[in-house]
Amino acid sequence: MKLKNILTLLVFFALFSCSKTNVIYPPIIIDDTVDADPVAGQFTKHVLIEDFTGTWCGNCTRVSYSIDKVLELTNRAVPVAIHNGNDPYHFDGIEPLRNQIYPNFSSFPLPTVRLNRTIIWTYPENLNIPQAKNLTSNNSGLGIAMNSELVNNMIDLDVNIKFAQNYSNLRMVVYLLESGLIYDQRNYTDLYGANNNPTIPNYQHNHVLRNSLTNILGDAVVGETLFGKTVTKTFSMPVPAAVENNTHISFVAFLIDSNNTVINCRSSEINEVQTFEENP
Repeated sequence: MKLKNILTLLVFFALFSCSKTNVIYPPIIIDDTVDADPVAGQFTKHVLIEDFTGTWCGNCTRVSYSIDKVLELTNRAVPVAIHNGNDPYHFDGIEPLRNQIYPNFSSFPLPTVRLNRTIIWTYPENLNIPQAKNLTSNNSGLGIAMNSELVNNMIDLDVNIKFAQNYSNLRMVVYLLESGLIYDQRNYTDLYGANNNPTIPNYQHNHVLRNSLTNILGDAVVGETLFGKTVTKTFSMPVPAAVENNTHISFVAFLIDSNNTVINCRSSEINEVQTFEENP
């Protein structure tokens, strides 16, 4: 009897040990608030700021000013300026996104801005800077790392996604941006000290959307989106004809859940090789 009991205990501990090693992710809720302590294996969480704007829009400078202030507070903000209307930087592929945000409008009421695609930045944005910053965190269940190379006017880009949690029904959006574009900007605010002049001459437009390398509403992520897995999407294309300066190109990649909300995003300069921002 004594030997039988010992064998039973050994079998129990063996089974218990095996069951523990088969757990792929603990069933706990990760704190992704802005001041949360980093959790090992999780990734830095960035906030996406999609700014629907125009050089002709005098009130849009309120949003661009607010974005500048967020960038002064954190390096975890990822802005995208989507120009539309009678504008030299008009993005032709805006319709599906406009229809998603304003289904009953034939054009965007500007300025319009969204945080993580679905969250309205409370007006006036310049008095609510923390709202954007507070959507960043030390912890996200997925991380993004991009590698790009520009050779002879051809771009090769790898977007790598690594998972610290299990996901399903994810979509990915990848943008190509250009910064350093100089063009006069209408201004009806006093935020740039130019309220006595309705136009800011030679204004520098940054983070301007030049091309969406995926469907602007996202492409389905193909591959296993499970804990410990990495998925890579590769793009190869010539530099878009609209781009004025190849050295000012950058990329933004973000992952969207079934509610169209961004889980995480990241930006990358041309010819940059990134590693995952993973907590040790």
